[in-house]
Amino acid sequence: MNHPAQVIVGAKLPLRPMHVWAIRVRLQIEGRLRDLALFDIALDSKLRGCDVVALRLADISAAGSLRRRAVVIQQKTGRPVQFEITEQTRRSLSEWLKVRRDSADGWIFPSRMHQDDHLSTRQYFRLVKSWVALIGLETAEYGTHSLRRTKVSLLYRKTGNLRACQLLLGHTKLESTVRYLGVELDDALALSEALEL
Repeated sequence: MNHPAQVIVGAKLPLRPMHVWAIRVRLQIEGRLRDLALFDIALDSKLRGCDVVALRLADISAAGSLRRRAVVIQQKTGRPVQFEITEQTRRSLSEWLKVRRDSADGWIFPSRMHQDDHLSTRQYFRLVKSWVALIGLETAEYGTHSLRRTKVSLLYRKTGNLRACQLLLGHTKLESTVRYLGVELDDALALSEALEL
């Protein structure tokens, strides 16, 4: 009797710093410029996959230079969210943009299959799975939300600042951020107990 492959349901794990470094190194060694730029901007932006693939050059550049910060309107909420574009990401984007084939104001990640369209969310999902497989991680435990969660999870662990995480994720309710990060009551109490008034 054949058993279906185990599917892990629920929140996908964020990447750890060593995972981020390992994926970057592998993509650089393999010369996968598009993938590296996509990986880096996904980490920096903390956007949902549908928003990452729909980024346009005008979203991240002005007067021919890549910005240090960008603002995009989220498709799911219709609300703006701001994010940083780190030096690492500006470097990988610059290398990708040198070889990218699209109009000067078009999609950052154009579709290879459909002219005038961007990379699909389905293809983005496949790419994320291939990146985590490159470094030997269990692909069922990671997905596109892993990239969205990576920086805010690290920020929360370092600072305990839920409000900062909420702003970076573009959540309207703090409760959404608490659920998204998997913050438990014990975490909240430990944070509260650590405060001295």
